[in-house]
Amino acid sequence: MRRRVAVTGAGVISALGGTAADTWEGIVAGRTGIAPVTLFDTSSDRTHTAAQIAGLDFDRSFTPKERGRLSRGDRIGLCAALQAVADAGLDPDRLGGRRAGLLMGGGGTGLPQGEEYLRRTLAGGAPRPSSALGFFQAATADLIASRLGLRGRVQTIMNACSSSTIAIGIGASLVARGVQDLVLAGGVETLSRTTFSGFNALRLVDPDPCRPFDRERRGMSLGECAAFLLLEPLETARRRAVRVYGEVAGSGMSADAYHLTAPDPAGAGLVRSMRAALESAGVAVAEVDHINAHGTGTEQNDAAETCAIKALFGERAQRLPVASIKGAVGHCLGAAGAIEAFAALMSLHGGVIPPTTGLRATGPDCDLDFVPGRARAARLRVVLSNSSAFGGNNGTLVLRGVGP
Repeated sequence: MRRRVAVTGAGVISALGGTAADTWEGIVAGRTGIAPVTLFDTSSDRTHTAAQIAGLDFDRSFTPKERGRLSRGDRIGLCAALQAVADAGLDPDRLGGRRAGLLMGGGGTGLPQGEEYLRRTLAGGAPRPSSALGFFQAATADLIASRLGLRGRVQTIMNACSSSTIAIGIGASLVARGVQDLVLAGGVETLSRTTFSGFNALRLVDPDPCRPFDRERRGMSLGECAAFLLLEPLETARRRAVRVYGEVAGSGMSADAYHLTAPDPAGAGLVRSMRAALESAGVAVAEVDHINAHGTGTEQNDAAETCAIKALFGERAQRLPVASIKGAVGHCLGAAGAIEAFAALMSLHGGVIPPTTGLRATGPDCDLDFVPGRARAARLRVVLSNSSAFGGNNGTLVLRGVGP
C-alpha cells in the first residue's frame, strides 16, 4: 500500500532572502533578486546581472577552517537543509537512521571553488588540496548527510535544469513505498564563471532582468539558491501534529529526444511528463488549478511550454493561471525545480498565486493567463510544477492540498 507523502518543512536561501519566509514574501511581492554580479568579473559578457545571493551572513555558523574548506554550495546547502528540518519540527541531532535519506539536484555547487583553485595554480601558487574538495559533484549531498546522520539513500541527481524536480519526485516515491521514513529533497546551485560564460556564449541570457512569457523576452537570467523540502508519510505528520504544506501526490518524467539545448517546439515531451505525473497521482486534467511553469524567458522555451499546456488542457488552458518565478529568483539550473516546487507548495498552502515578475505584455506565441502585475488570491487544490532541461529532459510534480 502506497503512503501519502506530506511536505512538513521547507528551507530556502535565495537572492531574495536567507529564509523560506523571506524568499516567498519577495516572490509574492513581485520583487526581483536579479542585480549586478559581484562574485566575478562580467565585463566581457553579454549580460552583467544574475540573481546572486548577496548581503546574507550564511557563514556565521561555520568556523574559519570550515569556511576555507567548504564550497559556497556546501555552506548554503547545509544551512537550507537545517532550516527545512527545523521547520518540520524535527531535531537535527536525532535524525540519524538507516531509513532517512537525501535526494538532491544540482552538481555544480563546487565550480567556483574549482575555478579559484585553478586560478591560484596558474598564478604559480600552491593551494591546499582540501580547498578543492567541493568540486566533486556529490560533495554537498555527502556533507549534509554526514552532518545530519542520514544513513538511508543519499543521491545527487544531475539531469540539468530538471534535476531537483526529479529529486523531489524520487524522494517522494521512496517515502510512498515505505523505503524511507523521511527524505530531504531539493537542490543546490551556485553561480560560477564557467556556467555564466557558457550561457553567454550560447546567447541565451537577457542583458536585462529576464521577462518570462513576454513578447519582447530576450533570454534568461541565471540565479543561485539552495532549497529543500522535508518529506514524510502523511500519517506520521498527523501523528506528530505538525503543519503540512501539502503533499507530493505524483511525478512524471520524459525526454524530448529532439535537440541538445532546444526544446521540442510543440512541447510534446513536456505534455508526456505532465500526463505521466497526473496519472501517477490519480488526478484528472480538469482538477488542476494552477501551474508553476518552467518559464525561463527564452524565446524557444516559453513558446514550447505554452504549446504543451494548450495541448494537454485544451480550451481550459485559457482559464488556467500559469506563473513563472524566474523573474524573481533567476534560473537556478539544477536547483530551479526545488525552489519552484517550494513556491508551488506555498501557493497551495496560502491560497495565493505569485505574479510572473518582469512580464509586461504577452504575444501570440505566449497567449495564456501568465499572472502579470501582482499576486492573485485563489482557492487551490492541485498545482503542477514543471521543469525542462537541456537534452530535452522534462520533469513534473503534482502537489495537492491535504485538507483538515
